[in-house]
Amino acid sequence: QGQPYFQPDLRSAQGPAGFGGIPAPNAVANLIARLDALERQIATLTGQNEESAHRIRQLERQLEMARRESDERLRRIEAAPPALAAAEPAAPAPAAAEPAEKKLAAADARPASTGDAGEDAYLIGFRQWEEKQFGEAQKTLEAMAKKYPKHARASYALNLAGRAYLDEGKPATAAKVLLSNYQSNPKGDRAADSLYFLGQALMELNKPVEACKVYDELAEVYPKMRDWLKQRLPQARADANCRS
Repeated sequence: QGQPYFQPDLRSAQGPAGFGGIPAPNAVANLIARLDALERQIATLTGQNEESAHRIRQLERQLEMARRESDERLRRIEAAPPALAAAEPAAPAPAAAEPAEKKLAAADARPASTGDAGEDAYLIGFRQWEEKQFGEAQKTLEAMAKKYPKHARASYALNLAGRAYLDEGKPATAAKVLLSNYQSNPKGDRAADSLYFLGQALMELNKPVEACKVYDELAEVYPKMRDWLKQRLPQARADANCRS
């Protein structure tokens, strides 16, 4: 601690034994010690308040992201043509001795094949992510992008892998994956999304200044970004207190 912000006026002080009414040295020392202790208490309380506010902001962002994802899933379900459900091939008939519950679980876990190995791999990872199997989704999606780097879904796969790390509470790893997806394939279908979620990861890392730079680059490089991003970018900038 430096000098206390309050200095007693020794000329007019009235206290115990001293010259001309000036407090004894030990009385002044006690007063300064009490003031130092008070300053430390105020600093501690201020730090606790700031930490609590940061946690509340994190929870609010997580709740908002969950709400948006729920809305997006509902929109996709409502927009999906009925023919897609009919196109899924029936699962092979299981053995007669297999319990009914096990049969249903096996059929549900087996995604339909599209005839495109890269597409199938991506869809498996997407399904794992939807079911909140984030660790499995990360492995599946990153493996797909590595095996089929030129596939149209590679950009989707790495973007979703980054989101899976973010959903699992690993923003630093998420930031690396998302940045790599943007830099290695800036024309990919989900490169712009990776910039947006990179900003979200930086906010989780308590780096709002860097997040604003990412949001600025998103708006500059992708002025014709898809509506899903365009609708969310203003709120993301507001959360990071970016300059307009």
